[in-house]
Amino acid sequence: MSVINLSEIFITKMVPEDLEAVINIAEEAYGNHHWSKASFYDEMNNNLAKYYCAKTSNGEIIGFAGTWHIIDEGHLTTIAVKKCYLRQHVAESILIKILEDCYTGGIKYLTLEVRVSNEPAINLYKKYGFNSLGTRKAYYQDNNEDALIMWTENIFYDKFKSVFNQNKEKLEKQIRIK
Repeated sequence: MSVINLSEIFITKMVPEDLEAVINIAEEAYGNHHWSKASFYDEMNNNLAKYYCAKTSNGEIIGFAGTWHIIDEGHLTTIAVKKCYLRQHVAESILIKILEDCYTGGIKYLTLEVRVSNEPAINLYKKYGFNSLGTRKAYYQDNNEDALIMWTENIFYDKFKSVFNQNKEKLEKQIRIK
């Protein structure tokens, strides 16, 4: 599979017209154990949820992610990137948008689950201040793989904000995010 180099990524709110492409990416990323179109549609209508798509300059959807905002906590529910765009900062660009939303919404902490074998994702989350606080045994239904539970400290702490801003500035030197 060839890798496509990106010079800019557009992050947009997920809308129903995006769902066909989102489902294709989810199927490519997760196989038979991906969310249904109805599940994504329900999430877009959930007042607690914020879902985004990453797009190329020609409008191709190349990744997506979503979070729930509950009081002062956020939960990253799903994230996936089209395989030919892996390692092109797509997931990182969406994660930045999610963290910016958390700042705007007064969300202090962010949590997620990630496969214990998904080292690239774990490294991205660690880069942005997530720490491992345990595992959920046999969390993933397709192969009973454990999930690593990761949390941030309070994202309003100076240390966290400094790391976030440094990472964002470094990324913006490599790719334009709109």
